[in-house]
Amino acid sequence: MYHQPVLKNRRTLLERAEKFISDVYFTDCNLRGRLYGDSCPLESITSFLSSKRITFTEASKQNFAPYKVGDTFGPTWWTCWFKVTLKIPESWRGKEVHLVWESDGEAMVWRDGQPVQGLTKEGEKTSYILSECLKDEEPHSITLHVEMACNGLFGAGQGSMIAAPDPKRKFSVQRAELVIFDRDVRQLMTDFEMLVDIVKELGEGEQRGYQALFTVNEMVNLCDPFDPSSFSKAHSLAQKFFSQRNGESQHTVHAMGHCHIDSAWLWPYEETIRKCGRSWVTVIRLMEKNPEFVFTCSQAQQFQWVKSWYSELFSQIQHYVKKGQFIPVGGTWVEMDGNLPSGESMVRQFLEGQRFFNQEFGMHCKEFWLPDTFGYSAQLPQIMQGCGISNFLTQKLSWNLVNTFPHNTFFWEGLDGSKVLTHFPPGNSYEMKGKIEDLVKTVKNNKDKGRANHSAALFGFGDGGGGPTQLMLDRLHLVQDTDGLPRVRMSSPDELFSQLQADSALLCTWSGELFLELHNGTYTTQAQIKQGNRQCETLLHDIEIASSLALCRDRTFLYPVEKLQELWRLLLLNQFHDVIPGSCTEMVVEDALKYYEGTVYITAALHSNQTSLFTVFHTISLVRVPSIGVSPVKETQPVTPVSVSVQADGTVLMQNGILQTYLSHHSLGFRETLSDGCCGNQFVMFDDVPLYWDAWDVMDYHLQTRKPVLEVVQPVRVVSSGGLRGSVSFTLRISDKSTLTQEIVVDATCPYIKFNTEVQWAESHKFLKVEFPVRVRSPNATYEIQFGHLQRPTHRNTSWDWARFEVWGHKWADLSEHNFGVALLNDCKYGYSIHQNTMTLSLLRAPKAPDATADMGTHHFSYAIMPHTGSFQDASVIQSAYNLNFPLRLIQCSPDTVPWSAFSVSTESVILETIKQAEGGKGTLVVRLYESHGSSVTATLHTTLPVREAWHCDLLERPDPTQPACVTSEGITLNFSPFQIVSLLLML
Repeated sequence: MYHQPVLKNRRTLLERAEKFISDVYFTDCNLRGRLYGDSCPLESITSFLSSKRITFTEASKQNFAPYKVGDTFGPTWWTCWFKVTLKIPESWRGKEVHLVWESDGEAMVWRDGQPVQGLTKEGEKTSYILSECLKDEEPHSITLHVEMACNGLFGAGQGSMIAAPDPKRKFSVQRAELVIFDRDVRQLMTDFEMLVDIVKELGEGEQRGYQALFTVNEMVNLCDPFDPSSFSKAHSLAQKFFSQRNGESQHTVHAMGHCHIDSAWLWPYEETIRKCGRSWVTVIRLMEKNPEFVFTCSQAQQFQWVKSWYSELFSQIQHYVKKGQFIPVGGTWVEMDGNLPSGESMVRQFLEGQRFFNQEFGMHCKEFWLPDTFGYSAQLPQIMQGCGISNFLTQKLSWNLVNTFPHNTFFWEGLDGSKVLTHFPPGNSYEMKGKIEDLVKTVKNNKDKGRANHSAALFGFGDGGGGPTQLMLDRLHLVQDTDGLPRVRMSSPDELFSQLQADSALLCTWSGELFLELHNGTYTTQAQIKQGNRQCETLLHDIEIASSLALCRDRTFLYPVEKLQELWRLLLLNQFHDVIPGSCTEMVVEDALKYYEGTVYITAALHSNQTSLFTVFHTISLVRVPSIGVSPVKETQPVTPVSVSVQADGTVLMQNGILQTYLSHHSLGFRETLSDGCCGNQFVMFDDVPLYWDAWDVMDYHLQTRKPVLEVVQPVRVVSSGGLRGSVSFTLRISDKSTLTQEIVVDATCPYIKFNTEVQWAESHKFLKVEFPVRVRSPNATYEIQFGHLQRPTHRNTSWDWARFEVWGHKWADLSEHNFGVALLNDCKYGYSIHQNTMTLSLLRAPKAPDATADMGTHHFSYAIMPHTGSFQDASVIQSAYNLNFPLRLIQCSPDTVPWSAFSVSTESVILETIKQAEGGKGTLVVRLYESHGSSVTATLHTTLPVREAWHCDLLERPDPTQPACVTSEGITLNFSPFQIVSLLLML
């Protein structure tokens, strides 16, 4: 066929092709308007509304009332069950028949009592295929159930996605009918769409883009939407274009289906269970039709939920795991926050996750998968390696607000020197759609061109679930090997990392933490969640040690294996990367606090059944206790008692022989510690209005709004005048809505002053901190992290330094110069800022989204200031922080109780962190130690327990047959490199 040549007017030809497949314009005469053929109403729709999330069995027994399409129901978080009866017309024989279901909620189709398909308008899943080619022998009369959640893919935010949910929102079904679906039209539309996108993405400077433009224009000429016989000619023209192959040097994109599901975020945990069911059953349907389709899926907790709620679906998942299509990844219980959980919590994330994957699927994950977390601790590489993982995938650092991270594929070196191969998908997303834009971005954004020629592209709707669609698979299949685009192959993480490892000779190394220059507010938001996390980490630590020692003293003692696993899994669940950071809704906060309260209650009950107790390090030297063991407490007078006295000028002097401090009103002074003319313990308020991410972000400009808290409600008064303890208290008015009451405590021979604080907090977009301007000059401050510490600058020379205006740390931070320093300790806080000589601890925020009530109410917390001579290592700052967080636990005992030490360590730099029963069972203990000073050292672990033999093991408690640990009468001698974690199996 001959056509008059057209001018090279790119815009008109491009828009012509776009309008030809538009779902808005010219649908009466374009190709899009032919996607659906005849339609047929349903025979009946009835419904039942439930305030709770119930099983199909329970729902099917309810009374269903007639429902009319368009009628509203709700409110938010309720569930509407529909019973749908339908009859497919006989005349539709040979046609593809769909049930079209369009609603503003998330839905699941149930057939014959089993879940078969997720339906979510936001996830581009609005139809359920009843028959791909209707045959006479297929059932024409069908009854289905549709379970519809009264929430969208991203919850039900009032006014914006991250706003607090609208509790009164109503929902409806806008369309429910049978239709004939034209698969040939869908295929041809995909041809058109991909060619149009090639024109757009390659731009005017690329010849290949113009080839696509003239190809798609000629397809419009050839294709008559009302004449299906013309479709094949247009399709052939497209195939000719797409079959023109690439050169051998072209970049390879490893496409992997993915469905990132936040275990809780803008919806509660319970709704996540259904999100998993809806998303994963849809994935299984895709695998049935696309044997090459590979889907990656993380978070053992979500697999456990599906196993409990959808047992048949879980069996299908196991089948496709064996086939290599449904691939569990990550190795952790949930995709946890990468900053705030303790080192032991991070180990347990992997221990619980890897054990679950091994038990259910016969495999261990080889890659850590954490695409959406707000920064990554420098100890993660060592923890990964210790859990059998040598590869890491994330993309979150593409969100950096200030600096662009310089790599996509590189080796990440941790605090101890451990390295893992790391990949950031250059498309900067974990929810691509298989579009040309995704492929072009993947190549264009690759910062390691010439070093790495392979990249991942994760496709599928995410965050709120949804996952891949058939259209995404069709798009990727079409451009597997097309000139002008990267090669695309359906792949797996193992294939990707194997290829990257094989070509890794030129890769660079990044040493230290991967700090996200955004979401710094998550170190402070939802203070009660963070306090619950720290307290439960402490409780589980203590109960495991007590249970282990009880087992050693009494072999009939039953170690609470199942209960401890249950409690650990709840704690690990709350460490999900939108829960412990506080970036979740009020319903999620309520669930999290309920889990913490349950842990406190149950551990108290467990504790009452144990016969031995212990502590880690001594809290007050008047009670001398072993490293881990029991010791009677006897009345003893301190050599230097605490004295508290009111001076003539009204100040209060507090002394204990180590510390000497004075107070005037609410301000604190240390002789030779604080800067001249400055006061310590200065509370300050800041305006805290971020650009968008309310609960997540604190912006650098908040520092310009500093206002000291100065109004005194109750002046300093003496509470305890001395002896073993001296204390004073005062009350300040923060604002007309909020007050702060504090007790300042000095204990005999204790090297720090403790501040027990109560805040009545009712602010909006304010940030409360406490400052200590100290007489120390150093370019770096030190912060505790998991199993160690690291340094960060106290200056703002570069943009990388400036971006760390608010940082995270754990139990302590320290600012030292030669032979003198000051440490700031805390029992439940994580946000710090140390700029020049001012040490600041972040206390409370007041964001209003996604929880409008975030942090409102009464808060109790403690922090401490510890001046010291020498280095913080020599001054026992680390031990003091442990003492603040792990207080002595008292039990009743007889007067003649003999002190008993189960374990002690010869070197102060080595911390005995964990003692627990091995996962393998009774008769074996796991002990975990780490080097805390940053030094190479040899230490001896002394024990009075009857240890038969000892072996080094990894963090999954698998013994290393090449590394027996020699047990002598002196103990077990261990060699440590800086910040090394060592785990031992002790056979009793």
